[in-house]
Amino acid sequence: MTGPVGIGGAPPESELGRPPVGAEEALAGAYLLPEDERGEVLAEVVRRYPQWPTAWAALATSASGDVEAYAYYRVGYHRGLDALRKAGWRGSGYVRWSRPANRGFLRCVEGLRRTAHAIGELDEEERCALFLRQLDPTWSGAEVTGDDR
Repeated sequence: MTGPVGIGGAPPESELGRPPVGAEEALAGAYLLPEDERGEVLAEVVRRYPQWPTAWAALATSASGDVEAYAYYRVGYHRGLDALRKAGWRGSGYVRWSRPANRGFLRCVEGLRRTAHAIGELDEEERCALFLRQLDPTWSGAEVTGDDR
């Protein structure tokens, strides 16, 4: 072999696969309901599409408190990691907000960070904040607003 071997360059970028068929429509329908009726319909979306982190992020917004929201975000985080691995992610590289398919997972990581703080899990809050900056160096947190649609 002659010449240098290149191992540099930008880290690889990963993108979650498309949402399951019908999932986006089901979620949009849930958001048409009054807030006090939305939780059970969001739970039904999770029942139908449990692998989809966006559904878990949405369900967390209807939680009765920080502990319940923390649990939903944690499940969505792990479902998102599973989906990323299935999409070829090997534990490093970018998972950017600019790719819409990644947003549900990133909402779960941000929600987990926020609720970890709320329940006093400060080490986890710090780990999630670091992970978000590793996944998307342009991450500011301002991306996540509103009702997670």
